Amino acid sequence: MIEFILNNQTITTDLSPTTVLLDFIRKESKLNGTKEGCREGDCGACTVLIGSLEKSKVVYKSVNSCLVPLSAVHAKHIATVEGLTPSRNNTDDLSPIQNAIVDEGGTQCGFCTPGFVVSMTSYFLNEINPNVKDAVNSIGGNICRCTGYTGIVRALKKTIAAIGETKKDSNHYNRLIEASLIPEYFFEMPKRLKLIKEDIPKSKADFLIGGGTDLYVQRWEELVQSNSEFVSSKKISGEIKIVNSKIVFGGACTIQQVLESKIIKKYFPSLQNKLELFGSLPIRNRATIAGNIVNASPIGDMTNILTSLNADVHLVGKTKRTIQLKNFYLGYKTLAKKKDELVASVSMNIPTNNFFFNYEKVSKRTYLDIASVNSSISLVMKKGKIETACISAGGVAPIPLYLEKSSNLLLEKEISTQLVKDCAETAMQEISPISDARGTADYKRLLLRQLIYSHFLMLFPKKINVGELL
Repeated sequence: MIEFILNNQTITTDLSPTTVLLDFIRKESKLNGTKEGCREGDCGACTVLIGSLEKSKVVYKSVNSCLVPLSAVHAKHIATVEGLTPSRNNTDDLSPIQNAIVDEGGTQCGFCTPGFVVSMTSYFLNEINPNVKDAVNSIGGNICRCTGYTGIVRALKKTIAAIGETKKDSNHYNRLIEASLIPEYFFEMPKRLKLIKEDIPKSKADFLIGGGTDLYVQRWEELVQSNSEFVSSKKISGEIKIVNSKIVFGGACTIQQVLESKIIKKYFPSLQNKLELFGSLPIRNRATIAGNIVNASPIGDMTNILTSLNADVHLVGKTKRTIQLKNFYLGYKTLAKKKDELVASVSMNIPTNNFFFNYEKVSKRTYLDIASVNSSISLVMKKGKIETACISAGGVAPIPLYLEKSSNLLLEKEISTQLVKDCAETAMQEISPISDARGTADYKRLLLRQLIYSHFLMLFPKKINVGELL
């Protein structure tokens, strides 16, 4: 039995746990404000809020309800656009966000508008000092084909001006309730969610899923008819922490957690902007480290990054064991993992003072697109020479590829233009790209060469002669 709160109503259902949340909202609950668009997590028309109880506080995230099964919402609070109506009558029961969208011409056909309202509300729930740049980024997963977005951005600016900042020592949610941005019943959610008991799976799962952001696109019909379970229900950690001089990512850790992590910001400041290219915010709120690794996409972002950082994968089954990520992939979608094993965590060494890292990704669109080719590099310098080197490449082989020959070529050498050219030439011979919708094999080979050039130009601009690389 699955129990959760939908807007202000407690729901108990014995429907299949694999029933997609979007279908439950529209077909079972008749809440048709949540729209069905692409059903792939791209358009944002089905965006809802999912609230999870964390240390006596409910934390809200925007998610694509078309990619979330009912099994993932047990003991959660789900808020649709209908559930954001202010408790007090305020301009025909519209919230300040909805009023701003109307006043600033932010809606036309209206199909996408509920998703925008929910995503904007999610931003204000999570940001005590709102600003326009971050607010615009928060709606990056919502598509509007009518307005050109200008009116929507004006509505954001108007709401920011009206809401202002939360003062120190004041309750953020209380202030949003007073401003009618969220209804009063939100204040009761911690107490109500505590009353919902943990759901115990009755049988062994056919599928163990991370966030489902790719599986529910590629294999949703199969999943709907199966018995699936999420890594979060297995009590797999979702934390990022430092243990014994290593950075450890819990398997259930989401990509958005990586992006927001103080640890990652400290040791990998350049990743902040790069990880914003990883899907949209609702996708990053669901996609997990373990899922990204086990999905085994040859062009995965995190697999590429973690391979270059010489990461270890920690598996748990009947026994516990550790394997290097670069040795985890045996062939296309084939893993060095037993059926009963799951990815409990991933770890890597804390960077030293002489550590250099860069990640590059080329896709047909800058945002919300998979890579044609991507590549990462990590180097440790000692007395002017390369002590350790690790280069990875995606989109150029059946697996996330560790470029062993190219990496070894760099060892014990000083940085020079000729070394970079030799490294790129070796890499071009080390890969086996194919021609597909993202480009020809020759194009991808040349693209990887340029990305390797880019690595060194970004990290050692004074030591590389750009003219000699052309």
